[in-house]
Amino acid sequence: MGSDEANDSVDGKMMGVGIAIGAGIGVALGVAMDNIASGIAIGMGIGIAIGAALASR
Repeated sequence: MGSDEANDSVDGKMMGVGIAIGAGIGVALGVAMDNIASGIAIGMGIGIAIGAALASR
């Protein structure tokens, strides 16, 4: 496995971590708003942003 492949693997894992965090935030937000679908949509947007930030480190 080359250096680039290892970095891609770490980037993918960090993106997954960000999306998982966003999903958790989204469910909590959805419950608080009494609208799970909107909460999850907002949470996934947040999760993708967090994942991208973590992957770029």
